[in-house]
Amino acid sequence: MQKKLLSGLFWLLLANLIVKPLWILGIEVGAQNAVGNSAYGFYFAIFNLAYIFNILLDLGITNFNTRNIAQHPQLITKHLPGILSIKLLLFVLYLVVTFTVGALMGYGSDEFRLLAWLTVAQFLNSLILYLRSNLQGLLLFRWDSLFSVMDRVLMILICGCLLWGPKFSIFNSQFSIYHFVYAQVAAYLLTALTALVVILRKTHLSLPFTPFHSLSLPFMLVILRKSAPFALLVLLMASYNRIDPILLRALASDADAGIYAGAFRLLDALTMICYLVSVPLLPIFSKLCKEQKSAPTNFQLSTFNFQLQDALRLVFWPLMIFAVGVSVVCAICAEPLMDLLYPGRGALYVPAFRVVIFGLIPIAVTYIFGTLLTAGGHLKQLNIFAASSLLLNIVVNLILIPRFGAAGSAWASLTAQTFMALAQLLLAIRLFHLPPAAFRLPRLYEIKELASQLLEKD
Repeated sequence: MQKKLLSGLFWLLLANLIVKPLWILGIEVGAQNAVGNSAYGFYFAIFNLAYIFNILLDLGITNFNTRNIAQHPQLITKHLPGILSIKLLLFVLYLVVTFTVGALMGYGSDEFRLLAWLTVAQFLNSLILYLRSNLQGLLLFRWDSLFSVMDRVLMILICGCLLWGPKFSIFNSQFSIYHFVYAQVAAYLLTALTALVVILRKTHLSLPFTPFHSLSLPFMLVILRKSAPFALLVLLMASYNRIDPILLRALASDADAGIYAGAFRLLDALTMICYLVSVPLLPIFSKLCKEQKSAPTNFQLSTFNFQLQDALRLVFWPLMIFAVGVSVVCAICAEPLMDLLYPGRGALYVPAFRVVIFGLIPIAVTYIFGTLLTAGGHLKQLNIFAASSLLLNIVVNLILIPRFGAAGSAWASLTAQTFMALAQLLLAIRLFHLPPAAFRLPRLYEIKELASQLLEKD
């Protein structure tokens, strides 16, 4: 089991450490510099609206599927066709809800045009994540690693040509925010089709030509009922993580939302490391929790706790050292970093960046212990924590945005993330009876012993 975890982490980190920084710090920064803060803030606010409601494209199915396939891999041939049909129906629901909310917010034709393309991009991205969840559940981490970066590689190639290649006549215009979105849609589409082909080959399954052939009402109701707690959790967490630019645009301006987007970008890139660590953790923790529930008491008290502590110690301290160290260095070097990313305009982003970057620490805690609690099925408590974090974020934003703008929103984000991390950490300690040894920084000789023990285990 630990070999699977180490292998999964290695391939995911290797692939994403090469590609994701190029995308976020190269292409996204290049796009914002090319179109300006106001245009990018306009895009970023509408993107986050589409992002918040993208849970309607999934309703928790992806997280449920990862956990379910990890515990019952034989179900993939039964579930894959039916869930794909469900996702097509959910896309219709997603379109209705997002356009309704856009109308209530007073969107005009420009906003709706951008929102339409972003909803298509979000659907394709959601489809990729669902297809990857099947690979994760089957512990096929190398294939998952490939599809975790394939879309970004394609986007880098397309946007790189648009931004810095020769001006070509197909668009007959300068780079705009719509070119940025078109590239995302094209890359997501190619990646989703390729991932689907690979899964069909791995499972020896052929899909019907009619999209709703495999859909039955009882199956749909069972899947949605089981995935509903996951759906609520993802919606609440997406809301408290992504509502800031929406509130900034409503309470301040597009330019303030653009400044927040610029300050947030480096955190977004670094957060990817924490997310990648959690990807193999969910199926690993899920299998451990299943074995613990079905095993005798002695096994539960010894083997389960030993394996769980090993897995936690394998990721907790490296991730904490990374998060704390990087946050402090980035805060100290905020001015040269922002000047490097946004030449001549770096000072605009420094106040918000120095606050928001420390969100990496609670985010790292959340990705570890939120994943453990999710694998253990403790979704009710997680949903309560996430709802409280969302309320806290909104209240602090309403207080601070009128006075401090983007920096105030950064403080609101950090406050909500810290509350969520502490709540999850304390709950995990209580529910899984984690001793202090699970959090102790091992000495050098203990690291060698722990590594050899993990590698000896099957």
